[in-house]
Amino acid sequence: QVTLVESGGGLVQPGGSLRLSCAASGSISRIYAMAWYRQAPGKQRELVAVISSGTVTNYANSVKGRFTISRDNAKNTVYLQMNSLKPEDTAVYYCNTRPSSLAWGQGTQVTVSS
Repeated sequence: QVTLVESGGGLVQPGGSLRLSCAASGSISRIYAMAWYRQAPGKQRELVAVISSGTVTNYANSVKGRFTISRDNAKNTVYLQMNSLKPEDTAVYYCNTRPSSLAWGQGTQVTVSS
């Protein structure tokens, strides 16, 4: 089964940017939809962004216009470019299929704070 490893998180000031990466251990080219999710402390995991194999994208209203999801099937990697970050974006970010069907990775922590 394909495993997922997220990276690229960190501490950033409000208004800053981060680029997250999700590296899959196997091919993702036949996976129709890949997605980024996040889970803030005390909250349920929520869907942030989805990208289809044809590069059609959809975003949660809270991140629309600030985040961009992309995928590189040749590298088996999914990315999330996050700009204009806000404190409410603080969470552990995960990638998975949409709907989620793979084992969850460890995630990558994003903290937005001054």
